[in-house]
Amino acid sequence: MQDGSQIFIPDSFIALFQGRQQRLRLPLAEIAQRYELCEDLAQMLVEQAQILYHQSAPSESAILQTMYAGLQAEGAGVSPEEARWVVLRLAELLEWRAPELLLPSPAEDDAA
Repeated sequence: MQDGSQIFIPDSFIALFQGRQQRLRLPLAEIAQRYELCEDLAQMLVEQAQILYHQSAPSESAILQTMYAGLQAEGAGVSPEEARWVVLRLAELLEWRAPELLLPSPAEDDAA
């Protein structure tokens, strides 16, 4: 990241905030704040995912899908795109295979 900050924001996260012309839709400082939140969230979910895996022994994919659904709930504090990024990052941290995570379609958003 530029602007004197020491935070490195991965391209995968920056892409969440880019328009068709690759221009950022938010100021870089705000994207950095969102990144810190999402990275911290992924890091905090590691232990919970490991506990779920060892206690109830569902599949890794099922655990990640459940967490994705929870992050998409109203009041979770992250956008659907950020929720997807968090879960993919969580899979990376756990060294689990990332499941296919579909974003809600605009029609689903309108119905809610």
